[in-house]
Amino acid sequence: MKIRHLLLHAAAGLALGLAPAVAQQNRHLTIAAQTAPSALDPHFHNTTNNSMMARQIFEPLFELDNRAQPQPRLAVSMRPLDDLTWEVKLRRGVRFHDGTPFVPDDVAFTFARIPTVPNSPALFTPAVRTISRVEIVDEETIRLHTREPNPLMRLDMTAPFILSRQIHGPSPATADFNTGRLAIGTGPYRFESYSHNERLVITRNPDYWGPPEPWERVTIRFIPQPASRVAALLANEVDLIDYVPVQDVDRLRRDRRFRLFEVDSVTFVYLFPDSMRETSPFVADRQGRPLPANPLADRRVRHALSLAIPREAIANRLYQGLATPADQFAAPVAEHRLEGLPPLPHDPARARALLAEAGYPEGFRLTIHGPNGFFPSDDNLLQALAQAFTRIGIETQVQALPPANLFARATNREFSMFMTYFSSFLTINPIRQVIMTRNPDLGYGPFNRQRYSNPRIDELAAAALTTMDEERRRELTQQAAREVLEDMPVIPIIFLRNVWAGRADRVVYDPSPVNHTTATLARPVQ
Repeated sequence: MKIRHLLLHAAAGLALGLAPAVAQQNRHLTIAAQTAPSALDPHFHNTTNNSMMARQIFEPLFELDNRAQPQPRLAVSMRPLDDLTWEVKLRRGVRFHDGTPFVPDDVAFTFARIPTVPNSPALFTPAVRTISRVEIVDEETIRLHTREPNPLMRLDMTAPFILSRQIHGPSPATADFNTGRLAIGTGPYRFESYSHNERLVITRNPDYWGPPEPWERVTIRFIPQPASRVAALLANEVDLIDYVPVQDVDRLRRDRRFRLFEVDSVTFVYLFPDSMRETSPFVADRQGRPLPANPLADRRVRHALSLAIPREAIANRLYQGLATPADQFAAPVAEHRLEGLPPLPHDPARARALLAEAGYPEGFRLTIHGPNGFFPSDDNLLQALAQAFTRIGIETQVQALPPANLFARATNREFSMFMTYFSSFLTINPIRQVIMTRNPDLGYGPFNRQRYSNPRIDELAAAALTTMDEERRRELTQQAAREVLEDMPVIPIIFLRNVWAGRADRVVYDPSPVNHTTATLARPVQ
C-alpha cells in the first residue's frame, strides 16, 4: 500500500513538473558528522568514528543494538558447546556488493587478518584474542576454538567486520579501502565515493539480505566545527547533525523546525597521565627546567590532579546538564560497575597537601594534550582542566589537536598527559583495553597508549576475562575496578549525554549510547 501510494504521488508530480525533485530529495539523506574516519579499512583503527562509517558498508557476525543486545547479522545464532568451543550458524545466501558469495572461510580470513594490519593506532585484536582456530564444519556452520574460556565471546563477535578472502585477500592495503577499490562489504549500503576529511557518499544496496534501507543515497559530510554543523542544519543543507553544541541545545529544542534525539551514553571522558617513565616530555619545574623525576609516576600526584577537578561545575556549567560527574572508570549503565559510589571528590586543599607530600610544594609545569572536534566542548573542557590544575600549583598549558593527529602522537607516547574518551556497556572492557599491560599477542591494552602496567590489575582482569561463572566474574571485575580507582592510572572526568538534531519534517533518529551516527539509525518522517 505504501509503495503504491508513493508511485501514484510521483506520477502526479510528473504531470505537475514539481514533485519529482521533491521525491528524489526525500530519498537522499545528508548527515553532518563531527569526526571523519582515519580510514575506511574496517580493521585499521578500533574507534567510534571509524566503526560507525564501516558498519554501513561492512557487517560483523552480530551487531550490538542501542539496547546492548547482540542482534544477528552475518551469523544467525551462537552457542557454547563447552568452555573452549563456540558453534556459530552463518546466514545463508549473503553476497558481497560485487556478487561474491559470503562463505565460512571469510570468517577465518578476517580473524587472521585483524592482528596484522600495519600502522594501526589501535587494533581489533581484543575481539579475536582467545580464538586459536576457526573450524569450518559445513557451509553454514563454524566452530570457534579458544585458548581459554571467554565469557565475552558474544560481545567480541559484534566487533570484527567480515571481509572476503576472494575479494580482499591475501594482504589488503588500507589505502585500497580509502579509494573504494576494496570498500566492498555485505552491508545495507554500497560505497560510492570518499574524500578524506570531507565526505563519504554511499548508496542503498538493492541486493541486501535484510530489509531495504529507506534512503537511496546518503551523503555524510565531515564538519568538525560545531557552529558550522549547526549553521548547515539551520540552512537546510543537511538533515541531521551529531554532537549538538551544548550552547545550541535549548535554542534548537524550542525551534519547531527541528527535533532533538537524546540518550545517556556509555561514553566517559578521562585523562591519561604518563606514569611509567622516569622522565616525561611535557613536565618541568616552575622555571621551565626539566625535572629529575616524573611527578606523574607518583600516585599522590595523580590523586591530586583528580582532586583538583570540579566535576560537578563542569557538568552543570560547561555542559549545562548534558554530562554527569564521573565516579569511576565505567559508564553508569556498565555491567559489573562498582555500586553506590559518590562522584569523585573535588578538594583543592587536599590536592595541594598531596603535592607537598609528594615533594612538589611549589607545584610544577605541565602541558596537557587533547582533541579539538572529537566530542562536544572538548577544547573548552581542556581549558577548564588547565585552570583547575593551575589553582593547585600545577601551572598548566593546553594543546588541542585534530583527533587523528592526537591519537597518532599518543600512540607514539609523545605526551605527558592527554584527554580522550571510551565507550562500553561493560566495566571489564575498558580495563582490558585501556588499563591492562599492553600485550598485542593477547589483545590486552590496545588503547594503553601510556604503557601503564600493574600486575595486580592484570591478574584480576585476566581472571575475570576467563571466568564463565557470572557472580565470580562480577567479583573479580569489581576488585580490578577498585584497584584502578586506588592507583588512578587514568583520571575519570565526566559521563556524556549524546544529542543529535534533525529536521522535524525529514528524519527520525534512534540515538546511540555509543555515539554512532549512521544512516542505518535514521528513518524518514512518515
